Amino acid sequence: MIENNNSTKIKKVLYAIGCSRYIHRDLQAIKNGAEQNGFIYIGNPVLPGFKKIDEPGTIISIILQLEDGQTAFGDCVDVIFAGAAERDKIFNAENHIDCIIKEISPKLVGQQLNNFRYPAYEFDKDKNIHTAIRYGVTQALLHAVSLSLNCTMVEVISSEYKLNIAKELIPILASCNRDDFMQLDRMIIKKVDLLPHASFTDVNKHIGLKGEKLIKYATTVVNRIKEIGEKEYKPKIHLDVYGTLGELFQMDFDLLSDYLGKLQKITFPYDLLIESPIIAKSQQEQILGFKKIKGLLNKKGIKVSLIADEWCNTFSDIKLFTDEKASDYVQIKTPDLGGINNTIEAILYCKENGMKACLGGTASETDQSSRITSHIALACNPDFILSKPGFGGDEGIMILNNEMSRTLAILNEIIQ
Repeated sequence: MIENNNSTKIKKVLYAIGCSRYIHRDLQAIKNGAEQNGFIYIGNPVLPGFKKIDEPGTIISIILQLEDGQTAFGDCVDVIFAGAAERDKIFNAENHIDCIIKEISPKLVGQQLNNFRYPAYEFDKDKNIHTAIRYGVTQALLHAVSLSLNCTMVEVISSEYKLNIAKELIPILASCNRDDFMQLDRMIIKKVDLLPHASFTDVNKHIGLKGEKLIKYATTVVNRIKEIGEKEYKPKIHLDVYGTLGELFQMDFDLLSDYLGKLQKITFPYDLLIESPIIAKSQQEQILGFKKIKGLLNKKGIKVSLIADEWCNTFSDIKLFTDEKASDYVQIKTPDLGGINNTIEAILYCKENGMKACLGGTASETDQSSRITSHIALACNPDFILSKPGFGGDEGIMILNNEMSRTLAILNEIIQ
């Protein structure tokens, strides 16, 4: 147990508006057929809060000045596809400054920093406060408690939740740009654990009206691994298709499962993970659809793992998907859960109930939120982490890998 007799308090709360690593996108407008022009989409936004289909992402850094002179911080940020599938509306930093000044700061000042779990719960329980704010405030609290107790963030989590800290780096899924094959090559020579994620959001442009474009893409990935990868390198192949297979096959799960069988043959001998094969109109339909696809894959002997993302946003959603055994993995998308205490508990719930967990997030996150995620990973041992921030792969892997490596070195020195 960490000694906490000399803990300090929060003296002052500051904030700073900054930029996220990526952008916001109105997923519904894209699904409705918005025309792409270079990087952006042309047309009218559909989801509430969007002024354009593509908007720059903004963040608020919550900065905690402690009575002992140290400074902690966490970043308020939301996901790229804000507002989709019952998520909170797009987070615009300027619109939430009053909340920080009038609601958050008065509660933080004077907070004793000898415990993370209880104050995190208290700040997260007001669901009227945007998930992004609850996410950032609880990051800052974890950082502050670790500084106050003179230990690492992973030690705080491990102590309070009674967890064994990982002794090795947690595997990382490299999030790659779909069309950047030089980036793919870099991920292969770096021997990342899973790749390429990519993003397939448009049936016509990314999948093909007969599924031929995704087949070609998967073939290219496999060929490059075999051509330039080291002989013993056996990554898992992960493809995030954002419901496009459901659109292509008009929710005919028999045809969809057959198509996944073709993909599995192409990607063999590498394990294949498919994220969001469908996005249904409701959560219940999503769960039923996933269960039907999973059942058909098992019946046909097709070894493809399904990952739930859309409609599986909050801790209660994750518990529901887990209890229903709807998928093989759930993506625990950190900003969607609000307080990071929910992320911790979601991973633990999955592990206790036979669901594999991807500790995910969004390309729109920051260096700080990503570093804090790496501490959560070491404490909770998910099956893998999504590289973040950004789609660059290199930067996200560097931040997560190095933070985990540094932390393990510190812990090993303490043990010795």
